[in-house]
Amino acid sequence: MNWNSKKVLVTGGASFIGSHLTEQLIEIGAKVRIADNFSSGEMSHVKSLDCEILEGDLLNPEFCNQATDDIDTVFHLAADHGGRGYIDAHPVECSTNMILDGQVFRYAHRNGAEKIIFASSGCVYPTSAQMDVSRETFLYEDMVKPPYEADDLYGWAKLMAELTLKAYYQQHELKTASCRYFTVYGPRCTENHAVMAMIARGYLKLEPFEVWGDGEQIRNWTYVDDIVSGTIAAAENINDGTSVNLGTMERIKVKDCANQVIKTLNPGTTIKLLTHKPTGPLNRVASNRLAKELLGWKPKTSFQVGLQKTIQWYINSKTTEQASDDLTRKLVGR
Repeated sequence: MNWNSKKVLVTGGASFIGSHLTEQLIEIGAKVRIADNFSSGEMSHVKSLDCEILEGDLLNPEFCNQATDDIDTVFHLAADHGGRGYIDAHPVECSTNMILDGQVFRYAHRNGAEKIIFASSGCVYPTSAQMDVSRETFLYEDMVKPPYEADDLYGWAKLMAELTLKAYYQQHELKTASCRYFTVYGPRCTENHAVMAMIARGYLKLEPFEVWGDGEQIRNWTYVDDIVSGTIAAAENINDGTSVNLGTMERIKVKDCANQVIKTLNPGTTIKLLTHKPTGPLNRVASNRLAKELLGWKPKTSFQVGLQKTIQWYINSKTTEQASDDLTRKLVGR
Protein backbone atom coordinates (compact mmCIF):
# COMPACT_ATOMS: atom_id res chain seq x y z
CA MET A 1 0.00 0.00 0.00
CA ASN A 2 1.30 3.43 -0.94
CA TRP A 3 0.86 5.83 1.98
CA ASN A 4 2.44 8.75 0.14
CA SER A 5 0.11 11.75 0.63
CA LYS A 6 -2.70 9.48 1.85
CA LYS A 7 -5.00 11.62 4.02
CA VAL A 8 -5.19 9.91 7.40
CA LEU A 9 -7.04 10.70 10.62
CA VAL A 10 -5.74 9.39 13.93
CA THR A 11 -8.29 9.87 16.69
CA GLY A 12 -6.58 10.04 20.05
CA GLY A 13 -3.42 10.84 18.13
CA ALA A 14 -1.74 12.66 21.02
CA SER A 15 -2.10 9.66 23.30
CA PHE A 16 0.54 7.08 24.18
CA ILE A 17 -0.15 4.66 21.31
CA GLY A 18 -1.69 7.29 19.04
CA SER A 19 1.40 9.50 19.03
CA HIS A 20 3.67 6.57 18.14
CA LEU A 21 1.28 5.61 15.34
CA THR A 22 1.20 9.19 14.06
CA GLU A 23 5.01 9.33 13.95
CA GLN A 24 5.21 6.12 11.93
CA LEU A 25 2.48 7.17 9.49
CA ILE A 26 4.26 10.47 8.83
CA GLU A 27 7.52 8.60 8.31
CA ILE A 28 5.98 6.42 5.58
CA GLY A 29 4.53 9.45 3.80
CA ALA A 30 0.96 9.84 5.06
CA LYS A 31 -0.62 13.25 5.51
CA VAL A 32 -1.88 12.99 9.10
CA ARG A 33 -4.60 14.82 10.98
CA ILE A 34 -4.93 14.28 14.73
CA ALA A 35 -8.22 14.70 16.60
CA ASP A 36 -7.82 14.68 20.38
CA ASN A 37 -9.49 16.26 23.40
CA PHE A 38 -6.23 16.06 25.38
CA SER A 39 -7.91 14.52 28.39
CA SER A 40 -5.12 11.97 28.49
CA GLY A 41 -3.07 12.80 25.41
CA GLU A 42 -0.18 15.25 25.62
CA MET A 43 0.57 18.09 23.24
CA SER A 44 4.25 17.51 23.92
CA HIS A 45 3.95 14.13 22.17
CA VAL A 46 2.98 15.67 18.84
CA LYS A 47 3.77 19.39 18.74
CA SER A 48 7.00 18.86 16.79
CA LEU A 49 5.39 16.56 14.21
CA ASP A 50 4.43 17.62 10.70
CA CYS A 51 0.69 17.04 11.06
CA GLU A 52 -2.61 18.85 11.49
CA ILE A 53 -3.84 18.94 15.09
CA LEU A 54 -7.51 19.45 15.92
CA GLU A 55 -8.46 19.83 19.57
CA GLY A 56 -12.04 18.95 20.45
CA ASP A 57 -14.50 16.37 21.67
CA LEU A 58 -15.47 13.66 19.18
CA LEU A 59 -18.71 13.22 21.12
CA ASN A 60 -19.64 16.61 19.64
CA PRO A 61 -21.20 15.89 16.22
CA GLU A 62 -19.89 19.11 14.67
CA PHE A 63 -16.32 18.38 15.71
CA CYS A 64 -16.60 14.76 14.63
CA ASN A 65 -17.80 15.90 11.21
CA GLN A 66 -14.89 18.34 10.96
CA ALA A 67 -12.35 15.72 12.01
CA THR A 68 -13.49 13.12 9.47
CA ASP A 69 -13.98 15.52 6.55
CA ASP A 70 -11.82 14.83 3.47
CA ILE A 71 -10.07 11.79 5.00
CA ASP A 72 -9.10 8.58 3.22
CA THR A 73 -8.26 6.33 6.17
CA VAL A 74 -9.34 6.57 9.82
CA PHE A 75 -7.34 5.02 12.64
CA HIS A 76 -9.75 5.19 15.56
CA LEU A 77 -7.86 5.02 18.86
CA ALA A 78 -9.72 7.64 20.91
CA ALA A 79 -11.49 6.22 23.95
CA ASP A 80 -12.30 6.90 27.58
CA HIS A 81 -10.05 4.35 29.22
CA GLY A 82 -7.28 3.73 31.71
CA GLY A 83 -5.75 0.88 33.64
CA ARG A 84 -7.61 -1.75 35.62
CA GLY A 85 -8.19 0.64 38.50
CA TYR A 86 -9.88 3.13 36.18
CA ILE A 87 -11.94 0.57 34.27
CA ASP A 88 -13.32 -0.95 37.45
CA ALA A 89 -14.10 2.41 39.08
CA HIS A 90 -15.47 4.27 36.03
CA PRO A 91 -17.86 1.99 34.13
CA VAL A 92 -20.16 4.88 33.14
CA GLU A 93 -17.29 6.80 31.56
CA CYS A 94 -16.15 3.67 29.72
CA SER A 95 -19.68 3.11 28.44
CA THR A 96 -19.54 6.42 26.55
CA ASN A 97 -17.14 4.75 24.14
CA MET A 98 -20.14 3.08 22.52
CA ILE A 99 -21.46 6.54 21.60
CA LEU A 100 -18.04 7.79 20.57
CA ASP A 101 -17.23 4.82 18.35
CA GLY A 102 -20.60 4.84 16.62
CA GLN A 103 -20.36 8.53 15.90
CA VAL A 104 -16.83 8.34 14.47
CA PHE A 105 -17.86 5.46 12.21
CA ARG A 106 -21.02 7.24 11.10
CA TYR A 107 -19.31 10.49 10.14
CA ALA A 108 -16.33 8.76 8.55
CA HIS A 109 -18.73 6.84 6.32
CA ARG A 110 -20.84 9.92 5.55
CA ASN A 111 -17.74 11.89 4.61
CA GLY A 112 -16.46 9.27 2.21
CA ALA A 113 -13.64 7.59 4.11
CA GLU A 114 -12.30 4.54 2.31
CA LYS A 115 -11.28 2.59 5.39
CA ILE A 116 -11.51 2.47 9.20
CA ILE A 117 -9.03 0.68 11.44
CA PHE A 118 -10.17 0.29 15.04
CA ALA A 119 -8.08 -0.11 18.18
CA SER A 120 -9.86 -2.91 19.99
CA SER A 121 -8.70 -4.88 23.02
CA GLY A 122 -8.15 -8.26 24.59
CA CYS A 123 -11.05 -7.23 26.82
CA VAL A 124 -13.47 -8.57 24.18
CA TYR A 125 -12.58 -12.17 25.10
CA PRO A 126 -14.67 -14.30 27.47
CA THR A 127 -13.48 -13.65 31.01
CA SER A 128 -14.34 -17.19 32.08
CA ALA A 129 -11.64 -18.51 29.74
CA GLN A 130 -8.98 -16.41 31.45
CA MET A 131 -9.20 -17.27 35.13
CA ASP A 132 -7.08 -20.41 35.58
CA VAL A 133 -3.39 -19.54 35.90
CA SER A 134 -2.43 -23.22 36.01
CA ARG A 135 -3.37 -23.71 32.35
CA GLU A 136 -1.29 -22.61 29.34
CA THR A 137 -4.17 -20.79 27.70
CA PHE A 138 -4.02 -18.72 24.52
CA LEU A 139 -6.86 -16.60 23.18
CA TYR A 140 -7.82 -17.16 19.54
CA GLU A 141 -9.89 -14.72 17.50
CA ASP A 142 -12.74 -17.18 16.87
CA MET A 143 -13.36 -17.49 20.62
CA VAL A 144 -15.29 -14.21 20.41
CA LYS A 145 -18.73 -15.48 19.39
CA PRO A 146 -22.26 -15.84 20.76
CA PRO A 147 -22.94 -16.01 23.62
CA TYR A 148 -20.56 -13.09 24.09
CA GLU A 149 -18.82 -12.48 27.42
CA ALA A 150 -16.68 -9.34 27.36
CA ASP A 151 -14.70 -7.80 30.22
CA ASP A 152 -16.77 -5.07 31.91
CA LEU A 153 -18.35 -2.15 30.02
CA TYR A 154 -15.01 -1.22 28.50
CA GLY A 155 -14.79 -4.64 26.86
CA TRP A 156 -18.41 -4.62 25.77
CA ALA A 157 -17.92 -1.25 24.06
CA LYS A 158 -14.92 -2.60 22.18
CA LEU A 159 -16.90 -5.68 21.14
CA MET A 160 -19.86 -3.61 19.92
CA ALA A 161 -17.50 -1.46 17.84
CA GLU A 162 -15.98 -4.54 16.21
CA LEU A 163 -19.43 -5.89 15.31
CA THR A 164 -20.49 -2.48 14.01
CA LEU A 165 -17.51 -2.29 11.68
CA LYS A 166 -18.31 -5.75 10.33
CA ALA A 167 -21.83 -4.48 9.64
CA TYR A 168 -20.49 -1.42 7.79
CA TYR A 169 -18.45 -3.72 5.56
CA GLN A 170 -21.34 -6.11 4.92
CA GLN A 171 -24.00 -3.45 4.37
CA HIS A 172 -22.05 -0.55 2.84
CA GLU A 173 -18.82 -2.22 1.61
CA LEU A 174 -16.79 0.15 3.76
CA LYS A 175 -13.35 -1.38 4.31
CA THR A 176 -12.73 -2.02 8.00
CA ALA A 177 -10.38 -3.87 10.35
CA SER A 178 -10.08 -4.27 14.13
CA CYS A 179 -6.84 -4.77 16.03
CA ARG A 180 -7.08 -6.37 19.46
CA TYR A 181 -4.30 -4.81 21.51
CA PHE A 182 -2.86 -6.84 24.37
CA THR A 183 -1.46 -4.90 27.36
CA VAL A 184 0.64 -2.34 25.53
CA TYR A 185 3.59 -0.64 27.23
CA GLY A 186 6.57 1.50 26.25
CA PRO A 187 7.76 5.12 26.21
CA ARG A 188 4.96 7.67 26.90
CA CYS A 189 2.77 5.08 28.58
CA THR A 190 1.26 6.34 31.84
CA GLU A 191 1.30 5.02 35.38
CA ASN A 192 -2.29 3.77 35.26
CA HIS A 193 -0.94 0.68 33.48
CA ALA A 194 0.68 -2.07 35.52
CA VAL A 195 4.16 -2.08 33.98
CA MET A 196 4.48 1.69 34.30
CA ALA A 197 3.18 1.71 37.87
CA MET A 198 5.82 -0.87 38.78
CA ILE A 199 8.55 1.14 37.03
CA ALA A 200 7.45 4.25 38.95
CA ARG A 201 7.58 2.39 42.27
CA GLY A 202 11.06 1.13 41.49
CA TYR A 203 12.28 4.54 40.35
CA LEU A 204 10.94 6.14 43.55
CA LYS A 205 12.61 3.44 45.68
CA LEU A 206 9.33 2.74 47.45
CA GLU A 207 9.48 0.26 50.32
CA PRO A 208 7.64 -2.01 50.34
CA PHE A 209 7.09 -2.52 46.60
CA GLU A 210 3.32 -2.88 46.18
CA VAL A 211 1.88 -5.33 43.65
CA TRP A 212 -1.85 -5.57 42.97
CA GLY A 213 -3.25 -9.09 43.35
CA ASP A 214 -1.25 -12.16 44.34
CA GLY A 215 1.31 -11.64 41.57
CA GLU A 216 0.35 -14.85 39.79
CA GLN A 217 -1.66 -13.03 37.09
CA ILE A 218 -0.32 -13.76 33.60
CA ARG A 219 -0.08 -11.21 30.79
CA ASN A 220 1.61 -10.85 27.43
CA TRP A 221 2.80 -7.26 27.57
CA THR A 222 3.44 -5.97 24.06
CA TYR A 223 5.89 -3.20 23.17
CA VAL A 224 4.34 -0.16 21.51
CA ASP A 225 6.50 -0.30 18.36
CA ASP A 226 5.17 -3.79 17.63
CA ILE A 227 1.58 -2.62 18.16
CA VAL A 228 2.08 0.25 15.72
CA SER A 229 3.62 -1.93 13.02
CA GLY A 230 0.77 -4.44 13.41
CA THR A 231 -1.87 -1.71 13.19
CA ILE A 232 -0.43 -0.37 9.96
CA ALA A 233 -0.13 -3.91 8.58
CA ALA A 234 -3.83 -4.48 9.37
CA ALA A 235 -4.68 -1.31 7.43
CA GLU A 236 -2.72 -2.66 4.48
CA ASN A 237 -4.04 -6.22 4.49
CA ILE A 238 -7.55 -6.45 6.01
CA ASN A 239 -10.70 -5.00 4.41
CA ASP A 240 -13.63 -7.16 5.57
CA GLY A 241 -13.93 -6.24 9.25
CA THR A 242 -11.80 -9.13 10.46
CA SER A 243 -10.47 -8.75 14.00
CA VAL A 244 -6.88 -9.74 14.66
CA ASN A 245 -4.83 -10.09 17.85
CA LEU A 246 -1.73 -7.95 18.27
CA GLY A 247 0.21 -9.40 21.16
CA THR A 248 3.22 -11.48 21.99
CA MET A 249 2.82 -15.06 23.14
CA GLU A 250 5.20 -14.55 26.07
CA ARG A 251 3.58 -15.61 29.32
CA ILE A 252 4.80 -13.15 31.96
CA LYS A 253 3.60 -13.26 35.56
CA VAL A 254 3.06 -9.95 37.31
CA LYS A 255 5.42 -10.97 40.10
CA ASP A 256 8.14 -11.76 37.53
CA CYS A 257 7.76 -8.30 35.98
CA ALA A 258 7.98 -6.80 39.47
CA ASN A 259 11.16 -8.72 40.21
CA GLN A 260 12.77 -7.53 36.96
CA VAL A 261 11.91 -3.91 37.81
CA ILE A 262 13.24 -4.31 41.36
CA LYS A 263 16.47 -5.90 40.12
CA THR A 264 17.05 -2.95 37.79
CA LEU A 265 15.91 -0.03 39.92
CA ASN A 266 15.84 -0.96 43.61
CA PRO A 267 17.55 -4.25 44.46
CA GLY A 268 16.62 -5.78 47.78
CA THR A 269 13.23 -4.15 48.27
CA THR A 270 10.36 -6.24 49.65
CA ILE A 271 7.23 -7.03 47.62
CA LYS A 272 3.89 -6.44 49.33
CA LEU A 273 0.91 -8.15 47.67
CA LEU A 274 -2.35 -6.16 47.70
CA THR A 275 -4.81 -8.97 47.13
CA HIS A 276 -7.85 -6.71 47.64
CA LYS A 277 -6.98 -4.59 44.58
CA PRO A 278 -8.59 -5.23 41.17
CA THR A 279 -6.64 -7.42 38.77
CA GLY A 280 -8.97 -8.30 35.92
CA PRO A 281 -8.69 -11.73 34.28
CA LEU A 282 -5.88 -13.85 35.68
CA ASN A 283 -4.58 -15.45 32.48
CA ARG A 284 -4.72 -13.18 29.41
CA VAL A 285 -2.38 -14.17 26.59
CA ALA A 286 -3.00 -13.77 22.87
CA SER A 287 -2.42 -16.19 20.08
CA ASN A 288 -0.83 -14.19 17.26
CA ARG A 289 -1.12 -16.94 14.69
CA LEU A 290 -3.75 -15.13 12.62
CA ALA A 291 -1.69 -11.93 12.51
CA LYS A 292 1.22 -13.94 11.15
CA GLU A 293 -1.02 -15.50 8.49
CA LEU A 294 -2.93 -12.39 7.40
CA LEU A 295 -0.41 -9.62 8.03
CA GLY A 296 2.97 -11.29 7.94
CA TRP A 297 3.40 -9.71 11.38
CA LYS A 298 5.11 -10.90 14.50
CA PRO A 299 6.42 -8.94 17.48
CA LYS A 300 10.11 -8.06 17.35
CA THR A 301 10.68 -6.84 20.91
CA SER A 302 10.94 -9.33 23.76
CA PHE A 303 9.54 -8.27 27.12
CA GLN A 304 12.98 -8.24 28.70
CA VAL A 305 14.33 -5.87 26.04
CA GLY A 306 11.21 -3.70 25.91
CA LEU A 307 11.08 -3.36 29.68
CA GLN A 308 14.67 -2.11 29.84
CA LYS A 309 13.99 0.39 27.03
CA THR A 310 10.94 1.64 28.89
CA ILE A 311 12.76 1.92 32.21
CA GLN A 312 15.51 3.95 30.56
CA TRP A 313 12.95 6.27 28.95
CA TYR A 314 11.21 6.74 32.30
CA ILE A 315 14.44 7.59 34.11
CA ASN A 316 15.43 10.07 31.40
CA SER A 317 12.05 11.80 31.15
CA LYS A 318 10.81 12.21 34.74
CA THR A 319 11.99 13.76 37.94
CA THR A 320 11.18 11.94 41.17
CA GLU A 321 8.64 14.67 41.96
CA GLN A 322 6.86 14.13 38.63
CA ALA A 323 6.91 10.36 39.05
CA SER A 324 5.47 10.58 42.56
CA ASP A 325 2.69 12.96 41.49
CA ASP A 326 1.81 10.92 38.40
CA LEU A 327 1.73 7.63 40.32
CA THR A 328 -0.59 9.05 42.97
CA ARG A 329 -2.99 10.55 40.43
CA LYS A 330 -3.02 7.87 37.77
CA LEU A 331 -3.28 4.56 39.61
CA VAL A 332 -7.06 4.79 39.41
CA GLY A 333 -7.36 7.65 36.93
CA ARG A 334 -6.40 8.60 33.39
